[in-house]
Amino acid sequence: MNNSESENYVYVYIDPRNLEEFYYGKGKGSRKEAHLSDDGDSEKVKRINAIKKEGLNPIIKVIARGLTDQEAFLVEKTLIWKLGKNLTNQSSGHFADKFRPHDTFHKDLAGFDFKNGLYYVNVGEGDHRCWQDCRQFGFLSAGQDIKWSGPIRTLEVGDIVVAYLKGKGYVGIGRVSEKAVRVNDFKVEGKSLKEHNLKVLNIFENSENERSEFLVKIDWIKTVESNQAKWESNSGLFTIQLIKASLQNQYATREFLENKFEVNFKELLLAEHDQTK
Repeated sequence: MNNSESENYVYVYIDPRNLEEFYYGKGKGSRKEAHLSDDGDSEKVKRINAIKKEGLNPIIKVIARGLTDQEAFLVEKTLIWKLGKNLTNQSSGHFADKFRPHDTFHKDLAGFDFKNGLYYVNVGEGDHRCWQDCRQFGFLSAGQDIKWSGPIRTLEVGDIVVAYLKGKGYVGIGRVSEKAVRVNDFKVEGKSLKEHNLKVLNIFENSENERSEFLVKIDWIKTVESNQAKWESNSGLFTIQLIKASLQNQYATREFLENKFEVNFKELLLAEHDQTK
């Protein structure tokens, strides 16, 4: 790394009237003074102009120096996140998705409190798959087009999934034990699915091309037959035609599922989180 790559710094603007920090930025050279001549109607400009009208100037201080561009972005974002409500920054861009959303400390969030997520997965029972096979051989699948297999392939080992059967209700809760693979590569007890007595053989259609079914391996925790699916009409329970969706904020549905399947999602997610520490 040459010196020019670590010449960035992070600075703060402070209101001299109450010593309140109101803007964080990053840059190099004289960047920290540039805002003094900004115009427009942003909250930052309004604050600076209000200070100047009283014959004062913002206090400008460097907080961290000798940083690479990426290090400076991260320090800046951390400071903005910490004091976001009191700042005139518009927080977005670099590293924004790495920080916990504000006003969520009362919630348990996937990726922050747990490594893994809790997901609704549509079984998609039909010509290429059925719940009986999924339940017996430990998988969920999607395919016959990349747009359908794509979501199932994003599930990570340790994610908790809730299987939904259209027109029936919720039929199973399990944990992802292996990431999705093409149907021809999926093994049960070390054997190809072709060596097992499947109910729906069309699952192998297009198995040699990009439209192949992709199967994600599931260790089922609780399951029921399709005619015993858990559902209550007109109760606002979550359902959607998507292959996969987060149940993070579906509190009523989560409570319903915990009661009907006698599970505790927080305990399930914490158990996986503890095992991967």
